[in-house]
Amino acid sequence: MENEAQKTASAHVDRWLADRISVAWDFLTARPVSLYAASVLRIGYGLLYLIFLLREFPHRHEIWGPGSPWTPALANQLFEQTGWHSVLTLSDSRAYFELCYVLALITSALFMLGWRTRVTSVLFAVVVISFHGRAIFMTDGGDNLILLMAIYLVFTACGRRWSLDARRDRLKTVRSGRAPERARSCVAQQLHDARTTLITVVHNCGMLVIAAQVCILYGSAGLYKVQGASWGGGTALHYALNLELFRPWPALSHFVDEYTLLLAIVGYMTVLLQVAFPFVLFGRLKYPVLAMLLGMHIGIAVLMGLPLFSGAMIIADAVFLPDRFYTFLPHLCRRAMRRTVSRRPGPGRAAGSRAVPAQGRAGVLGSKQQVTLPAGRKDTLATEPASPGRPRGAVES
Repeated sequence: MENEAQKTASAHVDRWLADRISVAWDFLTARPVSLYAASVLRIGYGLLYLIFLLREFPHRHEIWGPGSPWTPALANQLFEQTGWHSVLTLSDSRAYFELCYVLALITSALFMLGWRTRVTSVLFAVVVISFHGRAIFMTDGGDNLILLMAIYLVFTACGRRWSLDARRDRLKTVRSGRAPERARSCVAQQLHDARTTLITVVHNCGMLVIAAQVCILYGSAGLYKVQGASWGGGTALHYALNLELFRPWPALSHFVDEYTLLLAIVGYMTVLLQVAFPFVLFGRLKYPVLAMLLGMHIGIAVLMGLPLFSGAMIIADAVFLPDRFYTFLPHLCRRAMRRTVSRRPGPGRAAGSRAVPAQGRAGVLGSKQQVTLPAGRKDTLATEPASPGRPRGAVES
């Protein structure tokens, strides 16, 4: 009896494991997930790095170029120890550096627009790695996150939505729909299906790695804060607001610092949100948590002067929003535009004026009656039988 019970339990466990493996395999191979979220990451990080390069354009020589105190020779010595690489250290020529900088701007713009995304995603990762490694001691958490995301996005199909590639594919589909479809051989069809499955699996794994990276980042940051006495005592934000390095607006920092109780509550809420973030992703509670994290990052950008870090984190949070959220946004925008247009007064009408009632046509006029006007003269007016919603009198031509 015991052997039969053990065999039955083992059969149940094997069946449960087979079901779970089947579900996981279907999830990975059935269709690419979060295509809109991947496109938002592509647009966000491409735009963010483009703005970053444009902002540092006047100081490019002191940070990455020949005028940097961290010379290419010193960078190469560090690369020998760390295994890092950078295309900026291949030459000391100023013309070479200017060419690399212009190509970096173009690559960021093309990656943001989604032009030939398979190639530009690799080039964008090379750009971020090169600039990050060239001035490794001048980077912060925002740079590190952009570096990781640039590498992860290489493995995703981030050009399937909201891109020039998607527009080109739609036009190609329209043209091919008019022409007869070419029949494929059995081997060609199998190769096509294998390629599609491989791209789907790699994309889904890449999106899972991105989501796991964000969860690890929030969870580790929250657990690290829990160990600190200043966060436990509620005074961490007070000290942060009084650091000269993180006070872009001293008057604003001083004003916020006066609300000590509010700062303590915000500090505790920050730790709670970061620690609980990985555990609320599978329910509707993640939406208010993401909204509060958005407010937290905006506050960091304004009060502490870290827009690159805050922007990188806000864009990373977009990976947890489902595709139905992004597909609903255009409908919401169109609805808002229609309401705005409908409320706007038309040409020739004063705002707030009432609509002129429809005038009666000749031949449909009813009986006539005399009406005395304010000027004292009499005109002949034509009236129709009363009808709901329509005035009785209409001027007869």
